[in-house]
Amino acid sequence: MLFERFEDSGLSQFSYAVGCPGAGSVAIVDPRRDVDVYEKFAADQGLAITHILETHIHADFASGAHELAERTGAKLCLSAYDAGEKYDVAFPHSELEDGDSIEIGSVRIEALHTPGHTPEHLSFLVYDTHRSSDVPELLLSGDFLFVGSLGRPDLLGEEAKRGLARQLFESVRGKLAGLPDGLEVHPGHGAGSMCGAGMSARPLSTLGFERIANPYLDPGLDEEAFVERILGSAPPFPPYYRRMKTLNSAGPRVLGGLPGQSPIPVVEFHALAEAGHVVVDLRDHLAFGGGHIPDALGIGADGSLSTWAAWVVPYDKPILLVAENPFAVDPAVRALVRVGLDDVRGWLEGGMNAWRQRGLPFVTLPQMSVRELARETGNGDSIEVLDVRGDGEWDSGHIEGAIHMHGGLVEEHIDELPKNGKPLAVICGSGYRSTVVASVLQRAGFEDVRNVPGGMRAWRNAGLPVVS
Repeated sequence: MLFERFEDSGLSQFSYAVGCPGAGSVAIVDPRRDVDVYEKFAADQGLAITHILETHIHADFASGAHELAERTGAKLCLSAYDAGEKYDVAFPHSELEDGDSIEIGSVRIEALHTPGHTPEHLSFLVYDTHRSSDVPELLLSGDFLFVGSLGRPDLLGEEAKRGLARQLFESVRGKLAGLPDGLEVHPGHGAGSMCGAGMSARPLSTLGFERIANPYLDPGLDEEAFVERILGSAPPFPPYYRRMKTLNSAGPRVLGGLPGQSPIPVVEFHALAEAGHVVVDLRDHLAFGGGHIPDALGIGADGSLSTWAAWVVPYDKPILLVAENPFAVDPAVRALVRVGLDDVRGWLEGGMNAWRQRGLPFVTLPQMSVRELARETGNGDSIEVLDVRGDGEWDSGHIEGAIHMHGGLVEEHIDELPKNGKPLAVICGSGYRSTVVASVLQRAGFEDVRNVPGGMRAWRNAGLPVVS
């Protein structure tokens, strides 16, 4: 049996190849949007991609299943349990029901209906029949079972979440009950994804260890206690998840290749920016702070570009890129199309140096050290501090008097932020997220915004006080 994991670290997303070299065939499970990685893998192995499977209609990334099927002619196999649900796949595919199997040489992939994260969710049991026809070796658990967690059941809204949580309880108690402790668990996400709470950084586990250590597999939990625990732990709900569900059920358009690979001369770039194209600046926070195109969004290529672009980049406008180095463009475009941001037109030829040499306007984002911020916060109420970290980070210690708002929710709740004439210092864990949020605030018209490089890590290292 051939088995390979593909990791998108920006989205903490895993996809898989499962196949049989003797049969010359491989299946791809939960492919991301830039599908050339799977085509290259199959070609390098001398295999044909014959099947494409998905565990469910994804909410956090744009699926590459439709694209890969169009490009390879592989059989696209999706859940049969989406019929009549809020999100129902609208493009041609074959349907899989609980217990259905796909044979690829000596490998058998068996569908297991595991609803709860979504109504249609499938997991896949993988058998290597050369070793055992009766005992599965792997479980591709998608967003049902994570290492240390389960998939959140609130993606379909308030009215559906309790029912889905109960379905999740039944999936845990019923579908996992007869499976062996030695079964390898290979989930759809790892730590950093918001599809569940408290995931481990490990990419795989065994079912036996999850039965011991996963708090949601505790046999002492009755249904009501389970429902309260899983709903009480859900991370903030990203608004873009609704767009991704709609996109993936309708079928993302076939790209046929990566967009945005061409340089755009500075004069043309300026005209497009003036016409309303969105500028995404991929440089680090210090370079962005030193001077950037007005209204640009500062989302560094060295961080979680996919996630933060999905939070803050408008979906209805063409995108222009600014990079320090042209080699940053290809991975950035991949990160953007993975969240359905396909309309990338190109990148600024010559970068910000060319922009400045033309005498075109730019703005700065002042950087404030943690010691400068400590002096300001110690001088009464002369400055506002906005902490854009997650709830757990905030609870573990924050600056006294700071405002807390998850960075991804700032744009949605921007009217709740103070506009009292005081400077607004934005802080996160390191300076990456705060740069994203500060650029959103500048774009929204906040005039005196400052970024705190080093963030709370630098604050603590400087021995400055926190409250919790």
